[in-house]
Amino acid sequence: MKVKVKINNELKELEVKEGELLIEVLRREGYKGVKKGCLKGECGACAVLLNNRPVNSCLVLAADIDGMEVITIEGLAKETEPNIIQKSFVEAGAVQCGYCTPGMVISTKALLDRISEPTDEEIKKALDGNLCRCTGYVKIIDAVKLAVSRLKIKT
Repeated sequence: MKVKVKINNELKELEVKEGELLIEVLRREGYKGVKKGCLKGECGACAVLLNNRPVNSCLVLAADIDGMEVITIEGLAKETEPNIIQKSFVEAGAVQCGYCTPGMVISTKALLDRISEPTDEEIKKALDGNLCRCTGYVKIIDAVKLAVSRLKIKT
């Protein structure tokens, strides 16, 4: 079956198989920043924005995205320039192995689109569902706060 979808601001018509997951289609199309983790919706490594809402792409059937918009980690950068959230994660040292980073950044983007100055609790709640085995989350929360301060300066 064919689906029409906008991925990172580019209209595409994709052939998808019955029962195929969004993560499978995205990776086949070259969006390797969408990481395969648990494939059960528990780790957040495959998070994308679907119509501006964070979702685990391992839980979304590709056939259901017809007419929707998907933003992957690759879609946040402008050409080769990382966005403020991505830069903040690197500068705060919140990337260690980097496997969870795309999902963390996507979840952060969704949070900051809703709440410009989130509390620590709001940050923790927004990142709940994103599993990191390396950092202990302190640097990740610091990265979100750094992004908040930089976005405040930019506006």
